[in-house]
Amino acid sequence: MADSTAASPHPVVPVHEDRPVYVIGGGPGGLAAACALRARGVRAVVLERSDRVGASWRHHYDRLRLHTTRRLSALPGLPIPRSFGRWVSRDNVVRYLEKYAEHHQLEIVTGVEVSRVEPAPDGTGWLLHATGGRRLTGSAVVVATGYNHTPRVPDWPGLDAYTGELLHAGEYRNAGPYAGRDVLVVGVGNTGAEIAVDLLEGGAARVRLSVRTPPHIVRRSTAGWAAQYTGVLVRRLPVRLVDRLAGPTARLSVPDLSAQGLPRPGTGLYSRVNEGAIPVQDVGLIDAVRKGRVEIVAAVDGFEDDKVALADGSRIEPEAVIAATGYARGLEALVGHLDVLDAHGRPVVHGARTPHSAPGLYFTGFTNPISGMLRELALDAQKIAKAVARRVEADRAAP
Repeated sequence: MADSTAASPHPVVPVHEDRPVYVIGGGPGGLAAACALRARGVRAVVLERSDRVGASWRHHYDRLRLHTTRRLSALPGLPIPRSFGRWVSRDNVVRYLEKYAEHHQLEIVTGVEVSRVEPAPDGTGWLLHATGGRRLTGSAVVVATGYNHTPRVPDWPGLDAYTGELLHAGEYRNAGPYAGRDVLVVGVGNTGAEIAVDLLEGGAARVRLSVRTPPHIVRRSTAGWAAQYTGVLVRRLPVRLVDRLAGPTARLSVPDLSAQGLPRPGTGLYSRVNEGAIPVQDVGLIDAVRKGRVEIVAAVDGFEDDKVALADGSRIEPEAVIAATGYARGLEALVGHLDVLDAHGRPVVHGARTPHSAPGLYFTGFTNPISGMLRELALDAQKIAKAVARRVEADRAAP
């Protein structure tokens, strides 16, 4: 989609005649929010920095599939086709997002990156500074720039002098370039675990997985019951209760891999979720580690003489290092001056709530809930739209 406005099937009533609600980001969260707003008669304009919707999904590794079910991953107003299967592939997620934007005739402007959001000079609404010198004024703003926004590589000692091959997991596509090679994957979240398995199945000669904190590992599905279903059921329960319930379940469903260097975590599953560590859903890692085909090694401490220095004092020389070390939200330049971020750079509120210091500024997609991110994006979209619609009615009623 290019810089154009599509006809809307809904009556559009902006808070101000010339001030739409701007949605920053054309990924699942931004598209869902725009759809929900338009369904309530509020004009929503999506600003997407790339040339197409779903940009981040287009750059994920090839074998990626949703770890959440098709039924519980759909956005408001359009089911994901059954033909896409229960665990939807990356390419089909992209197809779905394209179809979603088309089906709902969303108003999307591509090639526009917003660099800063600040209160409008007249004290009502928001002023957005964007590429090309654009200055856009909106009645409200929904920030949906994505959880995986800016690749993060730790500032390891000696990294600057390392001449070996090192890339962030965001640059990894498939195992082809690593066939027959010795590869170290750093980080055992879902991305690191899946890349390790992909390398193994793709013919890498040796695959090692560097682990600092052993993760909770769960089966993606057991006898047809998806792990996501459990996540939905327990999300509102007390943390300690869920921790107690998860322990015996894990011991029954996941073998003890302590002998292979991957002991069971000492912290409860839901406690870890609240710290930001989502359980690793098994897509072959358990079997690969149990059979010694993926070797678990200590955390990376740094780089010395073109070797990787591990926390246990050992030194290894992989031919390539893939850092599955996560992402930063990248919100500081955009909204950091508004006192709306916590010490970790995450929004202090999300969904229908707006910060006290920034009414009319909404955030979606910056949490990683146990019940599934896409499901929560869909729910947040409806809540945000309802909150904005209330403001529309309040403005109408004001003298």
